[in-house]
Amino acid sequence: MEKDVEAMKRRAAEAAVSLVKEGMVVGLGTGSTVAYAIAKLGQMARNGSDVRGVPTSIATSNLAKKHGIVVTSLEECPKVDLTIDGADEVDPRLDLIKGMGGALFREKVVAAASKRVAIAVDESKLVRRLGSRVSVPVEVHPFGWKVTKALLEALGAKAVLRSSDKTTYRTDNDNYILDCEFSLIRSPAKLEREINNVPGVIENGLFVGVAHIVFVGTPKGVRKIRAR
Repeated sequence: MEKDVEAMKRRAAEAAVSLVKEGMVVGLGTGSTVAYAIAKLGQMARNGSDVRGVPTSIATSNLAKKHGIVVTSLEECPKVDLTIDGADEVDPRLDLIKGMGGALFREKVVAAASKRVAIAVDESKLVRRLGSRVSVPVEVHPFGWKVTKALLEALGAKAVLRSSDKTTYRTDNDNYILDCEFSLIRSPAKLEREINNVPGVIENGLFVGVAHIVFVGTPKGVRKIRAR
């Protein structure tokens, strides 16, 4: 079963890479699915492609360099032609939950700088309503994080401080993540704004109106879903 899921991820990621053209600046998301896209872009680089990548995490930057991709930044290239990223959930409107990999802040900034955003997922990530399977990651400043947690819980969340190897998880920006479970997300756009209005919140994992196209890996191939 695990091999089947990985095969679906690979199909979706490589289909997303088919959108890449010579000379593009490409935003590189973070996560296991995007790793397949980076490997494919690495093949293009070895064949002489002049595509440059804007990574959304330290891990992605290291992986891109390992595959021979020229890495740049938003400071050098503030306009990104295309971003390829994954998602933890995708609803029928192509709204997303992202951030289980901890890179949501940088991913949202890079997406905002992009002309187009392509999301690659396996079919298990499709849901009828966001929050059905995963919590909403919220990146928060360490200062007063318990105050921020209480304010998020006042919005209806069950907030849990993320840990890793028995210590508090730190993002690449040296912040904390609160994984916030909401019993029912009726309006992702409204909730996204409400969360970001909480003092101490850096950014949250609701990506509303961001995706232009989603490539869904299935056992039979790749399904494309375009934003309406």
